[in-house]
Amino acid sequence: MLSRLPATVSLLRRSLREPRGFSSSVLASSKETADGKLVASVLFERLPVVIPKIHPVVYAFQEFSFRWRQQYRRQYPEEVLGKADARGKGDYHIDYVPAPRITEADKTNDRKSLQRALDNKLYLLLYGNAYGAPDGKPVWHFPEKVYENEETMRLCAEAALKSVLGGLDHTYFVGNAPMAHMAVEQTDSSVSSFKRFFSSHKWLAQRNTMLENAMTSRG
Repeated sequence: MLSRLPATVSLLRRSLREPRGFSSSVLASSKETADGKLVASVLFERLPVVIPKIHPVVYAFQEFSFRWRQQYRRQYPEEVLGKADARGKGDYHIDYVPAPRITEADKTNDRKSLQRALDNKLYLLLYGNAYGAPDGKPVWHFPEKVYENEETMRLCAEAALKSVLGGLDHTYFVGNAPMAHMAVEQTDSSVSSFKRFFSSHKWLAQRNTMLENAMTSRG
């Protein structure tokens, strides 16, 4: 072990002296790679607003566990347990009423509204011309942009989302590097093969009128 230590230290020093780059960086001098163009797509996601319903199997197990523990719990006198339910005269108390899970948008099946499917995730999809779509027909796709001269793929993805929303307020990009990518082989001679990079983006605001307007205008 001692004989390998100098070689390890030398390798570590050499690696620290060499310049390093981020995994999301691309060469600004090359707009196209040998395999074709680069396309940045954004998975713009709204996380669940309310806690999803518990699966029936999980609920049954939790109910069984609770009843099993009740058999061996310590028994307290009734006068001790009754004090928790007793309220003094004039005590401030609020009765909790949970908000409904089914909204008006759910009843009318308004898919352009964010006030629906509160216990599920929502993704922003656009209907129109997408890069590499067969025969140039409109399709459902994520916000996207062909890489031009941006310094990183994240900046390219931000530009793609900003072109749809008009701004990036109340949004958050998860990391600098894309979350996934795919190489698209094209059989149509009009469009060469390209690589599509997917970036994850979260919506943070409780209500975003700008996003709803963008969804309404884009269809």
